[in-house]
Amino acid sequence: MSLGGDDVDPNRRQFLAASAAVGLAALDLPDAEAVARRVARPGPVAVGMGEVGAVRTMTSTLGDAASELGGGHARHLAVRYLTVDVKRWLNGRYTEVVGRELFAATAELVHLIGWMARDEGDQGLSQRYHVHSYRLAAEAGENELAATALRGLADQAIDLGHIPTAVRLAEACEERGRKLGNPKALAYYRNTYARAAAADGDRTAAGRMLSAAQSAIEQAPAAPGQTWASHYSHGRWAHESGMIHARLGDLAAAEEHLHLALDIHGLDRKRTRAIVLADLGHVQLKRGNTGQAIATWNGFLDCADGVQSVRINDGLTNIAARLPSIPDSPAAAELGERISARR
Repeated sequence: MSLGGDDVDPNRRQFLAASAAVGLAALDLPDAEAVARRVARPGPVAVGMGEVGAVRTMTSTLGDAASELGGGHARHLAVRYLTVDVKRWLNGRYTEVVGRELFAATAELVHLIGWMARDEGDQGLSQRYHVHSYRLAAEAGENELAATALRGLADQAIDLGHIPTAVRLAEACEERGRKLGNPKALAYYRNTYARAAAADGDRTAAGRMLSAAQSAIEQAPAAPGQTWASHYSHGRWAHESGMIHARLGDLAAAEEHLHLALDIHGLDRKRTRAIVLADLGHVQLKRGNTGQAIATWNGFLDCADGVQSVRINDGLTNIAARLPSIPDSPAAAELGERISARR
């Protein structure tokens, strides 16, 4: 709640740097008695499963908006909901059963805020929200939520260049995931481990985890589930697998998986589809298919319109940096003008 208060109050807001140490701090033993202590000190407000359901409904609604339009939209609403309504319920009176469900639902909301902060470009703030999400989930006894928080920290550590930390977090994430029977969750965590291993230059581990993730996703139902990890779609698996193959140098497999994500499994969120198109264009350019790359990047710009996300901004910057390497191309020049107009 203190972190959330700093987040929404511009007078208290400070830059929070992301570090390897903060990410690894999540692996400290969580406070297993936190829920019991809350139950032993009942507050003034009675809390039941209705309030738990309300938290989950709000998290789902805000998450849908962020997936479509980027983390820059509505994060302040999510933080205020946490620091006003959810805070009042956490300080209320409830049974241990309700308390564990309330902690789990709060972990989902806190994880979403962390994702929003990262998508908005504030890595340090995101990292701290993910650490809190992990501890809440672990205290509630929710292995899937705890593993998902670790997954967010591992993915972030890769992007920030903390590769040994990313591998450790990804290992812990995948280890927790083994306790679950949800094939989408298993694919989600194993692909995270594969990405960390690829970044670490461990081709053997990356290949093993890629195969394990594919085996899991092939057993998964197409319809989304009710939990964060069970929303991991075949399309997202194909996108992430494609980028891991690209990191390992197999550009043909990378392009095949990215087309699979777009054409066969589909991606119905503007933000997600735009990111895949940006990645696909880079792979096509590396394979020497300049015309295809430019056409793909024009599709990226169409999808990215109105989306507020650091991933979209990075996509624009990366494409603009590559266009000068395409000489004597009116199509490339026209694309560059479109990018300049948007930025």
